Formats: sequence, C-alpha cells, structure tokens
Amino acid sequence: MRVYLLDMEHLARTQPVDNPGLTEPVPLDVRIDQRITHILSRTVVPMFNALIASSGEHRRELIELREDIENVERRMCRHHKRLATPEGENPAENVRSTLKAMTWQAFEQHVAGLLRRDGCTDVVVRQTRSDRGIDITGLTADGRTVAVRCRNRSGRRTVPHADLQKFAGAARVLHRVALALFVATCGFSHESRAIADLTGVVTVDREEVEAWAAGVRLKALR
Repeated sequence: MRVYLLDMEHLARTQPVDNPGLTEPVPLDVRIDQRITHILSRTVVPMFNALIASSGEHRRELIELREDIENVERRMCRHHKRLATPEGENPAENVRSTLKAMTWQAFEQHVAGLLRRDGCTDVVVRQTRSDRGIDITGLTADGRTVAVRCRNRSGRRTVPHADLQKFAGAARVLHRVALALFVATCGFSHESRAIADLTGVVTVDREEVEAWAAGVRLKALR
C-alpha cells in the first residue's frame, strides 16, 4: 500500500496537468496538490472501500487508515479554498450563507452528501414527511445503521423537544438504528438535549453543521 501511494505521488509530480480555459498559468505547487487530491479521492479511497468491504480481522485498521487519507484530502481541499477565497472574505461566513439559502430539500441532499463523504454507504434521502421524522438512512463506514433527521431553520429558533421526541421514538424504538443523528442549522433547547441524552440521539447543531460542511469529519461517524 505504501509503495502504491508513493508511486501515485511520483506520478502526480511528474505528469503535466492540463488547465484549459485558464488565462493565467496555475502555479506548479497548486497543480501538484490538485493532482494528488484527485488521486486520493478517485483512486485510493475507493480502493480502501473495496478492501474494507471484503476484509475481516483487519477491518478496523483499514478504516482508520482510510480516515487518515481522507483527512489529508480534506486539509488539501480547505487549503485550496483558502487560496481561492478573495482577500477580505470569510470562508465561515460563506458556508453559513450557503446553508441558510438552502431549501429543506437541498439541505437534506447536502447532509446526505456529507455522509457519503465521510464513508457512509447505502445513503437514501426519503424526502417525505410521513416516516416519523426520519429523512435519511444509511450505513456508517464500519457497518452501523444510521438514521438522520434534518432541520433547516434560520434565525435563533431552537429545535423543540417534540421534534426530538418524535425522531427518537422512530429511530431508537421503531427502527432500532445504531446511530441516530438530529442535524439542525440552529440550536437545541434544554428539553431537546435532555431527551437526546436520555435516548442516545446525537445532536448536531449549527456550529457543528458548519464545521462539518467545511470539511471537518463528524465525530459520531469516526
């Protein structure tokens, strides 16, 4: 594996990179980073996914090694974003504005994409209000069942305890999923957090959503 990664890095650093449509030449370091990022996301990570799916006793070690590679990829992506951000702009504000502008349907699709980015498989967006608040289902990288409730709310409003209670009942009692995530672009009331603690639901508030969207791996999925 180490030899393969070194070969891929050498290939990225020696092969020319085409950049059609650009009026200014892209610096060599940037082109190298772009090629390495492409190799990590399109070749190395899928290879690890295949190994993990067929592995037995070394599954945990492979998952941890894949996480290390994905973390390198995300750091490089964040570095590229910082370079591309015009001077004076705040990347955090850009993420916040993007999330705020999303419809509830777009937000569910966005969260589904973040789950897939962090190694989840069989991710399904239900986009229906008839399944007791479960918006997304899937499997974590280590095979745990996961159910997600998404709540895109602007302003200072918090998630009411009734919403948390309904989702907890569906996810933990009816479907008995291993991991229940309530993802919201706002905060959670004290009553909501108390119910979450009691039922084992993981709450993901606005700050955590913004960090997740910016490239930080969600702790519950590690």
